[in-house]
Amino acid sequence: MTTTLPPPPAGFEPHFRRSPVTEPWEPIYSRKAEGAVILGLWADRPHANGRGFVHGGLISALADNAMGLSCVERLGDLQSLVTVNLSLDFLASARIGQWLEFDTVFVKPGGTLCFTQAFVTADGEPCAKANAVFRVVRKPPPS
Repeated sequence: MTTTLPPPPAGFEPHFRRSPVTEPWEPIYSRKAEGAVILGLWADRPHANGRGFVHGGLISALADNAMGLSCVERLGDLQSLVTVNLSLDFLASARIGQWLEFDTVFVKPGGTLCFTQAFVTADGEPCAKANAVFRVVRKPPPS
């Protein structure tokens, strides 16, 4: 059972891209910044492990999502991106009731690979740092 959650901070709207893997974690919010997509959510029971901490798998999946979407923002019209490598350093525990934000702070796009880094905060305090490499799959040119 979930609690009544407050509205998201200013600038966040319901996330524009839904996925079967993230559906149980809704509502997820997003906002676009210059060359990045920032995700956010209020941590609630469906996001937590048995000890009341936000599960690392949720943090990993949403960091991957935010970084991939930020690569698309930087690179433009692509067919897709595929995660080649993803690593996370957990810096602190996030808890139920905190606002989590997934902000991609570095993107180095390339023709074949896109390198990214993101920070995850809980109520503005760092809780994880993520790094990822994505394989760029471009749309074929029109024939």
